[in-house]
Amino acid sequence: MEYGNIGTKNKLAHGQLFKISPFKAKIKKTRPHKHEGYYELIFIHEGEGFHWLDTDHHQITAPEIYFLKPGSLHCWQFTSIPKGYVMLFKDEYFDQVRESNLVQLLQQLDTQVKVNLTDSFDPQAIFHEIWKEFRHQGSNSDLIIHGYLQALLARVLDMSNSGQILTTPSTSLHDRFLRLLPTRCPELHLVNQFAQILNTSPQNLNAACRKYTDKTAAGHISSQLLLEAKRNILHTDKNVSEIAYVLNFSDPSYFIKFFKRHTGLTPLQFRQQYFQ
Repeated sequence: MEYGNIGTKNKLAHGQLFKISPFKAKIKKTRPHKHEGYYELIFIHEGEGFHWLDTDHHQITAPEIYFLKPGSLHCWQFTSIPKGYVMLFKDEYFDQVRESNLVQLLQQLDTQVKVNLTDSFDPQAIFHEIWKEFRHQGSNSDLIIHGYLQALLARVLDMSNSGQILTTPSTSLHDRFLRLLPTRCPELHLVNQFAQILNTSPQNLNAACRKYTDKTAAGHISSQLLLEAKRNILHTDKNVSEIAYVLNFSDPSYFIKFFKRHTGLTPLQFRQQYFQ
């Protein structure tokens, strides 16, 4: 039997930092996949169906906005033709110094995944203007798009009712570690492996994590491993031994113990509670 894998998609052309396009006018079902190195801001103006985000199964309740970070896993199952826009962008699209307000908005939205919209804010016109400017590609298009983006992200943040402000600098060791984590885990499991890539010591990496969160670096790695495990359990038909191999565990029994220690369930029990 051939087992399905979780694929990684990169919808940006080589060197491209930004892209926006309307939803294709067709009913479709996509395979679970991750995004490679870019954010995805999705606006659904009309449509019905379901949206898997990692281990969460959302019923689409348009109008709504989804904010997906690099490394996020998702898939769609539309039951009616969707209308809206999909926007992709990389960190490098923004000047970390001159556009600090925009960068800070992204940091504040870091914990947001889904935002339901109310009648008080309809972002359709803003998305449409950004799309027109992207297609136009004039000499000031990037400047105009960035202005619209700042207004859009600020309104989305207001709609999310999140009063949390993240103060972690985008260049901090902690932040660089968290951005590296979904790209190198489960290939890497150990703190010293990540510390080596980040040109620091395990002690410094742990101290940086403790400064901004209540987790050690090992705790963050365990959380990422657990997320990757849940993704494979829910979105592939691999058995436990195959998932343990994909996640670089030396022995399936060690993987089962790891999963049960963090969830209270075996991988099979976790799968069965979703698909009974």
